[in-house]
Amino acid sequence: MNCHAKVRRDSDKLLLVQESWATDQPIPWVRVHNLPDYAYFDHSAHLAAGVGCVSCHGRVDQMHKVRQVQPLSMGWCLDCHRDPGPHLRNPADVTKMDMAPATAAMAGAGIPASHEPYNDRVPAVTSSGRQVQAPLHCSGCHR
Repeated sequence: MNCHAKVRRDSDKLLLVQESWATDQPIPWVRVHNLPDYAYFDHSAHLAAGVGCVSCHGRVDQMHKVRQVQPLSMGWCLDCHRDPGPHLRNPADVTKMDMAPATAAMAGAGIPASHEPYNDRVPAVTSSGRQVQAPLHCSGCHR
């Protein structure tokens, strides 16, 4: 139970977690973000590139009930693949919900906030300087 053995352990919201722990039965998963079966998505590739969770999932830390905030449509994904820079941050910071993606990417990539050549856009590079080349071809997501 880790944290919840000490933090808010009397909360009614944790009854399901406590029951799962006591019975060694998993909590039934409720899918919120659902992609079509024909679309391939790999979290690890996005996390390694430095795409923050908040870019796709929103501020789940502030949601009373988790909901889908982005359309996750092909067009929406392709918009990001064409210009991933604003969503990149240091991969160590991908789970930080309160970091604005563009600010995070600029800080992670060592780019000053006054970076002019990109007209306030962050170049598509990781904090280590590796260029991010998100696939735009069909087989990048349809396998």
